[in-house]
Amino acid sequence: MLEHLQKQASHPNRVVILGSKGFLAHALVQHLTSEGIDCLAIGSSEMDLIHPDSMAKLSGLLQPDDSLVITSALTPDKGKDVATLMKNLEMARHLASCLENQGCSQVVYISSDSVYDGKESLIRESSTRQASDLYSLMHIAREQILSQATAKSKTPLCFVCPCAIYGAADTHNSYGPNRFFRTALKDCKITLFGNGEEIRDHILVDDVARLIGLCLTHRSVGILNAATGVAQSFHHVAENIADVLGSNVAIECLPRTGAITHRHFDPTVRIKAFPQFEPTPLSVGLAKMHRDLTTTSHK
Repeated sequence: MLEHLQKQASHPNRVVILGSKGFLAHALVQHLTSEGIDCLAIGSSEMDLIHPDSMAKLSGLLQPDDSLVITSALTPDKGKDVATLMKNLEMARHLASCLENQGCSQVVYISSDSVYDGKESLIRESSTRQASDLYSLMHIAREQILSQATAKSKTPLCFVCPCAIYGAADTHNSYGPNRFFRTALKDCKITLFGNGEEIRDHILVDDVARLIGLCLTHRSVGILNAATGVAQSFHHVAENIADVLGSNVAIECLPRTGAITHRHFDPTVRIKAFPQFEPTPLSVGLAKMHRDLTTTSHK
């Protein structure tokens, strides 16, 4: 499901990143800069992809030997309604209008593991794509739109589908490490749904940035799930955070309102594509997140 057009890693000429204010984009800029890779991050204040004039702006900026990474999206915390869906699709339409007429060296689209059928507990890159809500529908539709556009311009296309990302700079306060740390630091407690028995894969944002960097240096095409391959329960995550903080953090359980679902990732494609890549163990990543949160709070 993933093929390298460059067997030997080679720096892209320049990486243009759309969505510079995002959590992942910030980590990606840091990673690429540390590797000596020239990058240009663009935010919505400079190029609002919802507006039609973004097509001309991107066309004037994008060079044939550039690699383009698309992280721009309105996430569920910005809205879960049809209006938000249509804005996200409008962004994709404008991107496609540019890319189908003006190709570049490579396009990397940051999708989501939400595109996979929720009934499958073991997720592979070949797993069925099935919308379960408007957010997953958005990513599936965007993938199709970009596939059609890049096929016309013969531009290599790579989809990176992260599992649950965690890190100190997260702004979404999603259920898991991001929310657990904040409530533990603020209220000295972590609240779980049920007993927190659901199994999930959590990946450090720095690791996702490294994987995107590898896809760029190998000019990869196809699909890559950004996951560690190690799934753990939310209760285990909460216990790890309580241990990291080293204080009296209470773990509370709320009555469950939905069915228990588990989700694991098969890392075979990632291991075959990037055998030297080692995901950060959860305990190490959570300790780093704590250090980063502490550093930020002292600034």
